Amino acid sequence: MTTPESSGRRFRAYTIRHLDDLLKRAPLTEEQRLRTKAVASVLPFRTNTYVVDELIDWDNAVDDPMFRLVFPQEDMLPPEDVDHLAELLQKEAPKQEITAAANQIRFKLNPHPAGQIQLNIKGKEDAVEGLQHKYKETVLFFPQQGQTCHAYCTYCFRWAQFVGIDELKMANNDIEELTGYVGRHPEVTSVLLTGGDPMIMGETVLRRYVEPLLEMDHVESIRIGSKALAYWPQRFVTDPDADATLRLFEQVVKSGRNLAFMAHFSHHKELEPEIVQEAVRRIRDTGAVIRTQAPLIRTINDSAEQWAGMWRTQHKQGMVPYYMFVERDTGPQDYFSVPLVRAWEIFRDAFSQVSGLCRTVRGPSMSATPGKVTLDGVTEINGEKVFALRMLQARNPDIVGRPFFAKYDENAVWVDDLKPAFADKFPFDA
Repeated sequence: MTTPESSGRRFRAYTIRHLDDLLKRAPLTEEQRLRTKAVASVLPFRTNTYVVDELIDWDNAVDDPMFRLVFPQEDMLPPEDVDHLAELLQKEAPKQEITAAANQIRFKLNPHPAGQIQLNIKGKEDAVEGLQHKYKETVLFFPQQGQTCHAYCTYCFRWAQFVGIDELKMANNDIEELTGYVGRHPEVTSVLLTGGDPMIMGETVLRRYVEPLLEMDHVESIRIGSKALAYWPQRFVTDPDADATLRLFEQVVKSGRNLAFMAHFSHHKELEPEIVQEAVRRIRDTGAVIRTQAPLIRTINDSAEQWAGMWRTQHKQGMVPYYMFVERDTGPQDYFSVPLVRAWEIFRDAFSQVSGLCRTVRGPSMSATPGKVTLDGVTEINGEKVFALRMLQARNPDIVGRPFFAKYDENAVWVDDLKPAFADKFPFDA
């Protein structure tokens, strides 16, 4: 079992340069390793000593969900694309040729779902690069220094941030642009620092983004989206600036704001190490609220038992289950996606296994272009089987909370696959 004492070593990242050596730990053939490296030429790869040594079962890597969560798999891309890249790698083609081939594939993978790049375009009225005013009361900001993570998830919908294509990146290091925009928009009550992972930043850098927000009376909450609790819990326990970071969290809470730490946990195994439990305790002791969320991902957490177990453990440790998301329409969606009807069944069955105090969780929810669309269930109306849906959040606040219906489709995996029932169009199409 991992302990705080045994996990105090310094952070060490592994990138694609280390991939071949790491893959030798798994029972893979040389051809399988080559095809994995081919996929890693397209999708970003980064992990660290903690994930590699503490979370992955290397003897059973092929079937280990934590291995698939971090290491690219050859069937995450179409076979013909993998064949082409594997051939280039095998003949040691020039790096420029491999990159060009990889970029062609990347642009076919919908690198920025939900219209995100459009929200980030310079030149629009009052636009700020690296800032998304996604909902009336909520602003998302992408700090330049937070545009990486302690490790990358293979399902990450922001994979395009990490592949070295400047036109696909969203980031800003101008704090005055952030505070200026929020100051000009008193309707903004919540600011979410996201990325990448803001917790990759040291305390002194993080403080530069957070403290100016505390001078604005209309800002009621600051959120930090992070996978650090799962991938590098040392950040809050044994890292050199762990205590200083927690003092910053305390400062936010003492200012009268809500500090919401949006923790991404994809599998129960990420919650088990003692150092994670200690990190959770230390964050909660600052007065911050830890809310948990993750997408439903095939081959990793696509069972009701997995979700019910995560929610119960999170609740027992004082965290608040918040969202089950549907895997977004980007990257290797075909590899990870679960049909919506199955997603609803998993959510319903997990929901029924937990107490009312865990039922703060919402889902299955699709973070789509118009907002967060949740599937409330499958029902029958006038003899027709339909999906019952609702907008949990929307760019148009007038449609929030309104139920609407879609024709039942057992193969649909995303809102774009659905057709309206009992109406000519969906509420967000008006």
